[in-house]
Amino acid sequence: MTLDLPLVARGKVREVYAVDDDRLLLVASDRISAYDVVLPTPIPDKGRVLTALSVWWFEQLAPVLEAHGAAHHLISADDVPAEVAGRAMLVRRLRMLPVECVARGYLSGSGTVEYQRSGAIRDVVLPAGLVEGSRLPEPVFTPSTKAELGEHDEPITFDQVVDTVGAAQAQALRELTLALYRRAAQIAEGAGIVLADTKFEFGTGEEGRGLVLGDEVLTPDSSRFWPAGTWSPGAAQASYDKQYVRDWLTGSGWDRVSPPPELPDDVVAATRERYVTAYEKLTGRPFR
Repeated sequence: MTLDLPLVARGKVREVYAVDDDRLLLVASDRISAYDVVLPTPIPDKGRVLTALSVWWFEQLAPVLEAHGAAHHLISADDVPAEVAGRAMLVRRLRMLPVECVARGYLSGSGTVEYQRSGAIRDVVLPAGLVEGSRLPEPVFTPSTKAELGEHDEPITFDQVVDTVGAAQAQALRELTLALYRRAAQIAEGAGIVLADTKFEFGTGEEGRGLVLGDEVLTPDSSRFWPAGTWSPGAAQASYDKQYVRDWLTGSGWDRVSPPPELPDDVVAATRERYVTAYEKLTGRPFR
């Protein structure tokens, strides 16, 4: 696919095109990444799911953003070129902050590994006795760096966020990240889904005042969604996200250094089903 627009950036999943000085076009592909590596096998309809779900979440979270003096970057998902309709968003151009804002309400993944080693995630000390899948006493803010394509995100402490963006903006990022997570978790709970964790990315406008929620938001690429009915701490959870692909890769024997393997057809189909299920359960709408 080619567009008659200047290509600004190409990420693991998205291409970003310049529309004019104030607007960008974000196009979501069907590529899927794991462990910061783009896999060779696409997932059909994945880009459409990511876009539709992000648009829905931006609408749901607008009141939380407004209450914190913030906004989101979405302008329209309809006023886009026909060749990318359904998988593109017209958005405000932002100065993105170099921080991945991760919120965790449950112990899972790399958070479990950190906790088992130190009793904490980053600089957030947690109670003893937690296991994989445990609900945390309160949601926690566990940021990381925002790596370039081909590099790896690295965990950082809140003090490192302060060093990067300043004390006032670091505090605002933490407060807004946790407020958005709490509201999203409440909405997901009503749909029978546990929102275990998620990440947000923020920027500022040209004037530099106020945070703006950017990129995608609360998709199966950036979040862990667990069926509430089967949630049971102490083991890996069933999920509606790309953890299924991570688990298959781990079982395949891939060393995370050599080129990744092609995904088998059944893994592709099962991954697509999980993404579509997440969309339909959360929004209450059929995916078309």
